[in-house]
Amino acid sequence: MPITKAIIPVAGWGTRRLPITKIIEKSMLPVGNRPLVDYSVQELIKAGVTDIYMVISNVEPCQVREFYKDNIALNQYLESRGKTDRLALAKTLPDDVKIHYVSQDPSGKYGTAVPVAMVAEEYNLNEPVFVFFGDDFIWNPGGESAAESLLKSVQSPDESAILGVEVPREEVVKYGMITVKDNKLATIVEKPALTDVTSNLVHVSKFIMSPDLIQEMVKYVHAHDFGPKDQEYMATDPLATFVEQGGTVRVAPTFGEYLDGGSLEGWVHANDVVCGGN
Repeated sequence: MPITKAIIPVAGWGTRRLPITKIIEKSMLPVGNRPLVDYSVQELIKAGVTDIYMVISNVEPCQVREFYKDNIALNQYLESRGKTDRLALAKTLPDDVKIHYVSQDPSGKYGTAVPVAMVAEEYNLNEPVFVFFGDDFIWNPGGESAAESLLKSVQSPDESAILGVEVPREEVVKYGMITVKDNKLATIVEKPALTDVTSNLVHVSKFIMSPDLIQEMVKYVHAHDFGPKDQEYMATDPLATFVEQGGTVRVAPTFGEYLDGGSLEGWVHANDVVCGGN
């Protein structure tokens, strides 16, 4: 089943990574010779995505936007210096792929369900879409990617999918714990207490969302009015409701290593892995 659209939220201040995120957007922090978000972008393109909806903060300048557009001055410089072999490295987006930018107010509604609902409403999405967040990725060079694993798990456009990652039991408390029945999502609990951990399988915000699940995200965001210091609009809440109402969410296996650049320790480890360190 081909899926040609993807949503990648990259808005926010990245406060866990201050002070560096004062001048570098979190999704643009380098891992090896590429920004964090580009690992997801290139993976999705390889899986057949041609339209990417990037949810960005409404502040300027936007480094993500600059990275994915052609730099005419740089191209001219490379040509004039006889460095044409580097033109391919400077071209960060294929001609047949388009990024649509949607601005999100950092002081407005906050949480993982919000950018999905924003894009769905602005572009009237009525087909399955990938939803990948921009500060982590699965590293499996030469093997099956997270996007490919998700694609293989769904059997019809009415089904959704979530990537399952195994972590040590004591780390489950940092994620959304999921349980599985017949290869389908049975329950999902965001950041459970250690005493409540019954599974070492977690989700890392990598989905295929069917039209019905997308509309559940939209309904959830509109139905609540959380204040800035109250509850986040977590995608796991409408996801749980969707499953409880009989919606099908397949759980796709992970091949490779989950790398998280959202924390300093995770970012350092990601660079070690990608650059061939220990």
